[in-house]
Amino acid sequence: MPVMSDRWIRQMATEHGMIEPFVETQKRDGVISYGLSSYGYDARVSEDFKVFTNVDSAVVDPKDFNPSSFVDRHGPVCIIPPNSFALAHTVEYFRIPRDVLVICLGKSTYARCGIIVNVTPLEPEWEGQVTIEISNTTPLPAKIYANEGICQFLFIQGNEPCETSYADKSGKYMRQRGVSLPRLG
Repeated sequence: MPVMSDRWIRQMATEHGMIEPFVETQKRDGVISYGLSSYGYDARVSEDFKVFTNVDSAVVDPKDFNPSSFVDRHGPVCIIPPNSFALAHTVEYFRIPRDVLVICLGKSTYARCGIIVNVTPLEPEWEGQVTIEISNTTPLPAKIYANEGICQFLFIQGNEPCETSYADKSGKYMRQRGVSLPRLG
C-alpha cells in the first residue's frame, strides 16, 4: 500500500478533479506553506471558523449537538482562545478515488506553537470540503491564518478497490461544503 507521489497527485488533480482548486507547486514565501509536496498535498484553511464558546454553558454531546456552542468568525485570521478549540474547513474540495484512503497530519509550523490539527481519514469515494478540527493547547491566544496551509494530506493506495466505499454507504458527510457540525447517522 504505497503513499502516492507528487506525480500521481498532480495527474489525479488535473485530469480527474481530485483536488479543486489545485496548487501545483508548494507556495511558501511569507505564508504557511500550501500546495503540492513530494508525497502529499498541503491544504489551506478557509476564512470561515466556528470557535467554541461557553457563553450558554452548553454541554458538548455528539448525539445532540447544540450549534450555540460556537461563535462564528469570518476573516483573514482567527484567534482561538487559550485551551480552546475551533472548526474550520479547507479551501479545497476533494474527490477521493475508490482505491485510496487519505490521512491528514497537522503542519509543523502550527504544531510547534501548540496548535494541533485533527482530521479523520478521508474514505474511498468521499468528496467535499474537509472540516478541520483545530485545538489550541496553550495558555495563550493562538492566531490561525486563513488561505494559508493548515494540514497535509497523504494519499495511500490500497492493494485493490474496496468492497464498500463511503459513497456506497451514502455517508452523512458526503459532498459537504463549509464547516459540517456533528450529526448522527
